[in-house]
Amino acid sequence: MSTFTNIGAIVRKEWQHYFGSPIAYAALFTWNALFSVFFLFALNYFIEASMNPGGGMGGPPKPNINEWIFRPTLMNMAVVVLFVTPMLTMRLFAEEQRQGTWELLATSAITDWQIVIGKFLGAASVFALMIATSLLNFVVVFLYAEPKPEWRPVLTGALALLLMGSCFIALGAFLSTLTKNQIVAGILSFCLFLGIWTLSWLDNPMSSAPIKVLAYLGVTGHMEDMVKGVLDSKDVIFYLSFIGFGLFLTQQSVESRRWRE
Repeated sequence: MSTFTNIGAIVRKEWQHYFGSPIAYAALFTWNALFSVFFLFALNYFIEASMNPGGGMGGPPKPNINEWIFRPTLMNMAVVVLFVTPMLTMRLFAEEQRQGTWELLATSAITDWQIVIGKFLGAASVFALMIATSLLNFVVVFLYAEPKPEWRPVLTGALALLLMGSCFIALGAFLSTLTKNQIVAGILSFCLFLGIWTLSWLDNPMSSAPIKVLAYLGVTGHMEDMVKGVLDSKDVIFYLSFIGFGLFLTQQSVESRRWRE
């Protein structure tokens, strides 16, 4: 079997596990419900501000759809990523170990990297589906708003969420290799993700060089420009490097376990 065939088989297997249990449905419902809530709140504030008779007539400027609806909704969803991604990653390897199916996988002709990439893509593709379905909320704005809003901030903002979530999925997969207990893997993942998520808060003009380096590792700081429609290669490279590091740790852990068994 070819590399792509092996990886594709693992991705299909992961989807069967996700949608054969309540995990994927719970994650999809939670994500879309919270997205809708944040969107409706932002839309309500925008409508109220738009009805201000002083807007654009010597008073405050008229509210911008991108700044008042799209950006706050997407930034708020960055918080939800913390809670949803552990739901997707906690079972990736822990469940295999608990059910005793890891031995079958480890002794097959599939390589460690194929296993890791297949499981990562399985979880990341479910997360991408969650983002895609939630963006349907914005369709109403594009259909009825005048003038028509820009589409670029929505696409780059959605890409930022996907890249951030993929970073957490890669690290969560690594943590899932360390235990047979899904709950333990989920808690460890959430604690680590929370720590990484808050690193950006350390950044300020008075920070020392080591603190600035730590702040740079915070995932939220790299999405701020993207939700504004600015796609900077350094931010994309940061996320891809983060994902690569997480997958490397996972592969090393899987290889170590294979040798022990």
